[in-house]
Amino acid sequence: MASKKFSILLGVLCLSASGAFAQIGGSYDVQDSSVIPSKRLPQHTEFMAHNYAFPALPRNQWELGLKLGAFSVSGDVRSRFPGFGAGLHVRKALGYVFSLRGELAYGTSKGLNFSPSYGYRRNPAWYPTYNATVPVYYNYKTSVWDLSLQGVVTMNNIRFHKSKTGFNIYGFGGIGGSIYDTKIDALNAQGNPYDFSTIPGGGYSNRKNIRKALKNLLDGNYETQAETDPLQPKLFGKSFKPAFVSGAGIQIKLNKKLSLALEDRFTVIKTDLLDGQQWQEGDVNAPAQTRDFDSYNFLSAGLNIAVGGKSVEPLWWVNPLDYAYNEINKPRHMQLPKPVLDDKDGDGVTDQFDNEPNTPAGAPVDSHGVSRDTDGDGVPDYKDKELITPSQCQPVDADGVGKCPEPNCCKEIMAKLESGEYGKKQKCDIGALPSITFKGKTVTLSNDAKALLASVAQKMKQSADCKVAVVGYCNSSKAEQQLSWDRVNAIINYLVEKEGISDSRFVFKFGQEGGDCNTVDLQDGTGEEGPNTVPAPHPNLRRKG
Repeated sequence: MASKKFSILLGVLCLSASGAFAQIGGSYDVQDSSVIPSKRLPQHTEFMAHNYAFPALPRNQWELGLKLGAFSVSGDVRSRFPGFGAGLHVRKALGYVFSLRGELAYGTSKGLNFSPSYGYRRNPAWYPTYNATVPVYYNYKTSVWDLSLQGVVTMNNIRFHKSKTGFNIYGFGGIGGSIYDTKIDALNAQGNPYDFSTIPGGGYSNRKNIRKALKNLLDGNYETQAETDPLQPKLFGKSFKPAFVSGAGIQIKLNKKLSLALEDRFTVIKTDLLDGQQWQEGDVNAPAQTRDFDSYNFLSAGLNIAVGGKSVEPLWWVNPLDYAYNEINKPRHMQLPKPVLDDKDGDGVTDQFDNEPNTPAGAPVDSHGVSRDTDGDGVPDYKDKELITPSQCQPVDADGVGKCPEPNCCKEIMAKLESGEYGKKQKCDIGALPSITFKGKTVTLSNDAKALLASVAQKMKQSADCKVAVVGYCNSSKAEQQLSWDRVNAIINYLVEKEGISDSRFVFKFGQEGGDCNTVDLQDGTGEEGPNTVPAPHPNLRRKG
């Protein structure tokens, strides 16, 4: 009978498991302090501050469960068929693998032998109602109540290739106490002994006919108290014995609150009287006691519910590796070292993006690591002694210095200058002046811009009769007007304060039309009328950098 039960349970477990693998879920947020109990908050604080590597164990929900199923007794009298069993439990996880469960269970079962017995002389339930010369057919009806504390071990929530699983296999064992009450059907409805001589012989091989004859004979009242051990303690007027519980089961998760359970529980108690019979067949006048203990089995199906606020689900549903794997895959809390990329020439462009990996130290380069050539004369800036060489003065020598044609000796070039082919004719001898470009919304001068302004200052010092107009563009909004003013002001201040040029030699022009908003042009301003300083148009919008 027991092997058949285990076979049925195993088949149900396999069928259930085959549909449960798809129920994969995520885990809880280890950074959420609301699920951390107060006694573990110091550890959580240390973890969040990167002073402790392990997150604190969260508060997890309790589980309440109700189960119903088949209850049977294994003893000296054959169990007729499984009876009824019911149970109620509460379970709490102490970790991801181990949990404690308290369970209250009830079961009732009946039994009947198909073979006659004569060795009942020492059994007061049968003797002297029946004398030892006539056969009896042992039978019983037993009711059992037990209360136990069990340790439950989860077997499959630690998973290396999936976050979680929708089913849970577990084993359990524990101790408790059982009270039982066993009665036998020894008398008929008139209170007289049964006449078992009418039952056909043949034993187990003729059990069908024997069962039919016993069914017709017995009235099923179970009116007689079965034999009890006078030395056994009593509880609520019934025999009490310590119980040892073991078993296994599977849970199938329906959602975060509900789950189904299929379970088989085996209980051994230190008594041979669960079935009301402890005497061996043999010498009818002096039968010997059997040397084994009775046990009972409870095969059940149940519904479980998780309860508790500000808690994660019961930990046997949580994979403790989930946090570590997710953090490695997509770091949220992990402190990552700042990457260090090689830059052999120290120009600020890493080697894998540097198209000129051997530029000299301090040489200005572009975003690809290539030496800058501001005037496009073929001589890089770090070698160019004339940083801005007008195109009409090129080609240049090895130092980047060009040779400009004299206006009086080259009429063709002068005519082109007059016509605008080389640009507008300058009003003095200062020559072509550069434009200064700003990035984004900044008003800060870059190192390249400062180098260009240094060349402008050199020209102004060599052409003392020349003035320079500093022209900024865009005025469609107050912000644009103020940004244009700030940039013009930054250039004039730099030339005055850093290069020593008199502020009277500048014409301050901002918010002009027809130019690039991020560019300020420097032009020959000789002969132009205009102030060398202008109040900020919108000082509250003035930018600092």
